[in-house]
Amino acid sequence: MRLLHTKRLELKEFFGRSAPPYAILSHTWAEDEVLFQHMQQGSAASRYGYRKVLGACAQAVKDGFEYIWIDTCCIDKSSSAELSEAINSMFRWYREAHVCYAFLSDVDSDEDPAALGSEFSKSRWFTRGWTLQELIAPPLVYFYASDWKEIGSRSALLHTVVYITKINMDYFKSGNLSQFSAAQKMS
Repeated sequence: MRLLHTKRLELKEFFGRSAPPYAILSHTWAEDEVLFQHMQQGSAASRYGYRKVLGACAQAVKDGFEYIWIDTCCIDKSSSAELSEAINSMFRWYREAHVCYAFLSDVDSDEDPAALGSEFSKSRWFTRGWTLQELIAPPLVYFYASDWKEIGSRSALLHTVVYITKINMDYFKSGNLSQFSAAQKMS
């Protein structure tokens, strides 16, 4: 697992279970994301997506984390073996993260997320398949608006999240996916 140092913005590789406590970013991809190659070449700062990386790192520093995992820049997608391993490990990485920052690039911070028809409830983040595991695996999830202001936690917005996703509230309360049947998991 490769993590990004939140202050030095350098990538460091950890093997086995040696990873330190880390935060993790959940987001939807946009144009001009910062990729692993940009981090290696030193060209990350010239990309529009660098703002998102800086925001995630700043939040992680505020929360006391030295490291964060961000898929776009922590996975070398030019290596099919590494990409395959990352895809197979992703649920575990989200589960083992201390906190997940769900960055909603299409949501303003000055609205009520619980309001019917809110930008929060219409965010494309809730429509992507990858973000499902990013919503259910981590012990803590905090939602952030496009300006990196906190919208609220998964637990504080639980009723709204359940309404949007149609995921059984009991799962979020227990956090234990194994107690649900295959049919319940797939519905």
